[in-house]
Amino acid sequence: MPRIEAVDFFYLAMPVVTDEADGSQDALLVRVAAGGHVGWGECEAAPLPSIAAFICPMSHGVCRPVADSVLGQTLEGPEDIARIAAAVAYNSMDLLQAPHTFSGVEMALWDILGKMRSEPVWRLLGYAKSHPKTPYASVLFGDTAQETLERARDARKRSFRAAKFGWGPIGRGSVEADAEHFVAAREGLGQDGILLVDTGQIFIEDVERAAARLPAMEKANVLWFEEPFHASALEAYGALARRSPKVRLAGGEGAHNESMARQLIDYGGIGYVQIDCGRIGGIGPSKAVADYAVAKGVTFVNHTFTSHLALSASLQPYAGLAGHEICEYPAMPKPLAIAISANHLERDANGQVAAPDAPGLGIEVATTALRSYLQEVEISVGGKRLYSTPSL
Repeated sequence: MPRIEAVDFFYLAMPVVTDEADGSQDALLVRVAAGGHVGWGECEAAPLPSIAAFICPMSHGVCRPVADSVLGQTLEGPEDIARIAAAVAYNSMDLLQAPHTFSGVEMALWDILGKMRSEPVWRLLGYAKSHPKTPYASVLFGDTAQETLERARDARKRSFRAAKFGWGPIGRGSVEADAEHFVAAREGLGQDGILLVDTGQIFIEDVERAAARLPAMEKANVLWFEEPFHASALEAYGALARRSPKVRLAGGEGAHNESMARQLIDYGGIGYVQIDCGRIGGIGPSKAVADYAVAKGVTFVNHTFTSHLALSASLQPYAGLAGHEICEYPAMPKPLAIAISANHLERDANGQVAAPDAPGLGIEVATTALRSYLQEVEISVGGKRLYSTPSL
């Protein structure tokens, strides 16, 4: 009976980490060993707190390290992953960064299970086929409208039919200045391109400031308006959704459990729910949200701005949903994000991408190439060493 023998974390970082809104500058990889197989996952979170959540001493009965619910557990089928996830949720509750930490572990468990059964993860989730998705280039707005125009032209030159422009100066200046960026993005992408806008929660809960950008978005034929507010600002989302019948709202990457995602659908009025496997608790909860979205007539979309390991994991929960065909694709990753895997999910002749048919997640981690990015970490409490960076 295979059991989880080891869980190792690897804190990787670029030589210089800047304050730009780019999640590919550092990474936390997770390696899990069970039943003679090795699986890999990636946490979308600050590395140090995530490592600490796995090994920190128990402070009281419902604040136990994630390790207590994982190590030594049997792993024979999807039901075991669900059982372990439930144990983590109960034993660690919300007092640790447990969902983020366990997300990477959970991905690795699915990777192992797929390798054990010689099946891709999407098939273990019950899908008969992995449908190709239309990837959108995920890029940042330029500092100027001219820079935005050039980035849009570059995306189109690289055969991306869709592009999402995010963060940058949007919401920090005037409505007129933001409108110039929307016009520039549309011009560069072309009238037949799919244009998406992400404002990175810049409006917090200010519905009026967010709504002031809607006319310019409508004029630029923006498909969705992503994350105008904090993930928990359900009333603000709902109010803006009622004022935005043409440009639908998108959100969900900040959800760290299924309930948060469902509430955005039910009360926030979003038309697109974007789930990050590296934050919500892994592939299992993401699949549950995808099922809920289908039932509610909402489009499921992955959220991935980092490596192709994370990209593969994020595609699995909705790989079999033919009608949910948009996917985020890291178009401007830092060298670290590229180096994480030896193989990448390349676009096909039609410019589309699909979850791999290979066993597990279908991604080979390039351990040798990552050693130059590895950060040595040691955590001790009361003179007792609880964690030190393992060999990669």
